[in-house]
Amino acid sequence: MSASSAVPASESGTRADIATASRIVVKVGSSSLTSVAGGISEMALHKLVGVLAQRRQAGTEVIVVSSGAIAAGLLPLGLVRRPKDLATQQAAASVGQGLLMAHYNHAFLEHGVTVSQVLLTAEDLSRRRHYVNAHRALERLLHLGVVPIVNENDTVATHEIRFGDNDRLAALVAHLIKADALILLSDVDSLYDGPPSAGASRISRVDSPEDLEGIVIGAAGKGGLGTGGMATKVQAALIAAETGIPALVTSTENAAAALSGEDVGTWFSINGNKRPVRLLWLAHLADIRGRLVLDDGAVRAVRERHKSLLPAGILSVAGDFDAGDAVEIADTAGNVFAHGLVNYRCSDLPAMLGRSTKALAKEFGREYEREVVHVDDLVLLHR
Repeated sequence: MSASSAVPASESGTRADIATASRIVVKVGSSSLTSVAGGISEMALHKLVGVLAQRRQAGTEVIVVSSGAIAAGLLPLGLVRRPKDLATQQAAASVGQGLLMAHYNHAFLEHGVTVSQVLLTAEDLSRRRHYVNAHRALERLLHLGVVPIVNENDTVATHEIRFGDNDRLAALVAHLIKADALILLSDVDSLYDGPPSAGASRISRVDSPEDLEGIVIGAAGKGGLGTGGMATKVQAALIAAETGIPALVTSTENAAAALSGEDVGTWFSINGNKRPVRLLWLAHLADIRGRLVLDDGAVRAVRERHKSLLPAGILSVAGDFDAGDAVEIADTAGNVFAHGLVNYRCSDLPAMLGRSTKALAKEFGREYEREVVHVDDLVLLHR
């Protein structure tokens, strides 16, 4: 991140600000909602809903991004673990989503709060018309005092258009509705600098991705019911923070304390400005079809001077892509530092490498004067 876009820690807020936030997104994972025997844990869900309903009744707009549909469908289908194949995942989600919503509807109604079901795919947040429709629907629901329950539409989503985990979906929904904060809840109370069982220390605050260098972050949680784990929560928190929305990672048990602004969990402070949704899609959702490796000069031009990528700076090309597809951009050490939309087919590029656009235009025609990746179609990654 360039120095001009960074936000000083003193200006990026604290977890105490959650107590007065007017609009929040709360994501809850499968492991927090399911019982040991399988299916939805009514006790856990009702406890969480009580906390969220109280906050809604106090005037805060609350959006819940909830996992659990596939997990809820396992027991009725006689399955003992989360299926690995897409078709069975879709079947379990189809059975479980209705059960999950029935539990939410019943629990919130006990507090006089109306909920709605909102199912999204990655396409809904990457295509302009779909994005506008999703934004309009959520805004209207919030205006009517409804608590939207958002989930990925697992029943129809394919491998190519899936978010992959609801943590990332929650970060993008927070961006979509311009939330004041994102809270990511699971069965782990905080991010630690090592295994908690080995006496590791809690990481209270993260001000930039560099704060996490050298820290090993765990994968999926207990029972194998979810698709994420701490790694996806950290990624989602960083996505939110780099787009101007602070995030808190903590346990469902700490939900009430988190919403009160108490010192729990790991706080990810704002370290960037809100990005256009198109660049968010390119950074986190685009189907990457190839890789371009740049020489040192081109790396500096793209990463430090924010220039378009020209053929003269490209050393090698990999993948099978057409003009308009997304590709990753790497240095000679293999570090991927950007994504971009390429203007040429993969078969066109080998003959162009290392050559100036002027020379290419003279030999092949004026259409070869354009950049390989224009700066407006390029996004730097903060990893």
